[in-house]
Amino acid sequence: MIHSPRSEALFASALAHIPGGVNSPVRAFRGVGGQPFFVESARGARITDVDGRELIDYVLTWGPAILGHAPPRVIAAIQEAAARGTSFGIPNPLEVDLAMRVKALVPSVGKIRFCNSGTEACMSAIRLARGFTGRDNILKFDGCYHGHADSLLVKAGSGALTLGQPDSAGVPADFAKHTLVLPFNDADALRATFARHGSTLAAVILEIVPANAGLYLPRPGYLELLRELTRTHGTVLIADEVMTGFRVGPGGAQERFGLVPDLSTFGKIIGGGLPVGAFGGRTDIMDLLAPLGPVYQAGTLSGNPLAMAAGLATLDELARGDAYAQLEGSGARLQAGMEDAARSARVPVRFQRIGSMFCAYFTEREVWNLEDAMHSDRARFARFFHGMLDRGVYLAPSQFEAGFLSTAHTEADLDATVRTAAEVLRTL
Repeated sequence: MIHSPRSEALFASALAHIPGGVNSPVRAFRGVGGQPFFVESARGARITDVDGRELIDYVLTWGPAILGHAPPRVIAAIQEAAARGTSFGIPNPLEVDLAMRVKALVPSVGKIRFCNSGTEACMSAIRLARGFTGRDNILKFDGCYHGHADSLLVKAGSGALTLGQPDSAGVPADFAKHTLVLPFNDADALRATFARHGSTLAAVILEIVPANAGLYLPRPGYLELLRELTRTHGTVLIADEVMTGFRVGPGGAQERFGLVPDLSTFGKIIGGGLPVGAFGGRTDIMDLLAPLGPVYQAGTLSGNPLAMAAGLATLDELARGDAYAQLEGSGARLQAGMEDAARSARVPVRFQRIGSMFCAYFTEREVWNLEDAMHSDRARFARFFHGMLDRGVYLAPSQFEAGFLSTAHTEADLDATVRTAAEVLRTL
C-alpha cells in the first residue's frame, strides 16, 4: 500500500473526534483493510487526494456524479441558486420545476414530495403505506439496503453488510418483528409468504436491481409475480430507486423492466451531488400526507433550493444528446475488458452490470441473491482493491457495493482501468 502521510495524519485526528473516523461506515475501509484516504478535490472522472495523488474514480460519491465531478453546468446552477439564498423554509419555484421534471420521466409518479436523504424517503414511504393500508407489516429482501431507519435495518446491505452486521443494535425487537425478510429472486418463497401473510402486509419495498450487496438482477418473471401478488393482496409496492433512478435509464429501473410500482423513492442524482431524497407515486396514496391527510412527514431543509437547482441541471444535461447511450457503451466496454482480463489471468470473476452500474464478484457461481454473493472470495477482492488503488484506480472499498460510471469517463480511462486490472489480477 502506498504511504499517504497527510491522509494518515487526518485519519488519526478523525479517530479522536468522529466515531470510527468516518461519517458513514463503509468509508472506513473495514471491508478491505487499511485506512481510507482523504480527498482534496474532484473533477470529471478523477479525484485528487490530500497527498496529491490523482485517481480514476468509479465510486462517484456513491452514484450521484453521473456527469462526473463538478460538471460546469451543475456548479453554475448551484452558484446561481446560492446567490439568491441557501434555504428559505417556504416553497420556492425550483421545487415545482423538479417535481414536474420527475413526473414527466417517471409515469408511475402522480405526486412527489422532496426530503433530505434516501433513508428519509424510504422511511416516509413505509409510513405512508402503513397509513394507507392500516396494516403494520412490511416485506423486504435479504441484502437490500433502504437506509438506516429502524424498520429497515433487518438483514440489510450496504455498510451494515460490509461490517459483517446486517442487523443493528438499538433496533427494538417490537419494530423488527413487523419486517419480514425473503431471499431475492425466490419465487416460491414469495408465493408462500403472500399465501400466509398477504393480508397483513402494508408494503413490499425492494431495489428493482439490488445494488447494496454488490449488484444482481431480477430473474425473468420475478418482478411480474411480485406486482401480481401485491395487487391481489392490496399491498403497496415500493420501488427503491435511490440508486437506479435516472441512472440505468431516464425512467429508472422501473422503466427498464416495465414495472409500475405504487410508490417510488429517489435520491442521489436528483440532487446533483447535494443532499436530497424524494418519494412519490399514486395520487390517492400521496394525498394522505399532511397537510391533506393524517400521515405526518416534514423537514426544515426539504426542497432545498441548492439541491433542486443541482438536480434540474443534472437532468437537463442527461437529456442532451446521447448520454445514456454513452453510459451503456462505456459499461459494455469496461465489462468486456474486465472479463477478458480475468480470463487471461485465470481468476474466477463474475462481472455483473446494468447500464453504468457494475460489480465484480470473485466467484465462479452465478449471483442472483445475497446467499450467492456471500460465496465470493472477499479476501481476494480486498487484494484486488488495494492493487487497483495503489495503481491509481479507486473502486468501492467493499465487495458488497456497486461501482458507477459517468459521462466524464473516457475510452482512455476505461482502457487504462482494464490494463491495470489485468496487471493486478495476475498477482492474485
